[in-house]
Amino acid sequence: MSIIDNISEAADKGTETSKEFVSKSYEYSRLKVFQLATLSMSMVVKLFVIGSLVSLGFVFLLFSAAIALGSYFKNIALGYLTVGLFMLLLSLLIYLFRKSIDKKVIIKMSKIFFD
Repeated sequence: MSIIDNISEAADKGTETSKEFVSKSYEYSRLKVFQLATLSMSMVVKLFVIGSLVSLGFVFLLFSAAIALGSYFKNIALGYLTVGLFMLLLSLLIYLFRKSIDKKVIIKMSKIFFD
């Protein structure tokens, strides 16, 4: 009978250990989801705040560049046209290199997610 008792005790210990493992895995998963959610939210907020300030500064910089080029060319419309063409060229370059930008973002996010 002692063999049956030993098997029964081992099965009970295995059941308790597996319950504890599932419980700890669930707690870890909840903490990981919380970490990723807060990290994502902080990144979105930082992106919004910094992005809006940079965009506003960039708009003022573009207007001042257009006015300066207009006075240099002695034609304000030509200054605005030059700045507009520059922005279109910059947009085209970003569009052409969008896949490499995506790869960099995926690599950075995978380090955060799987860390």
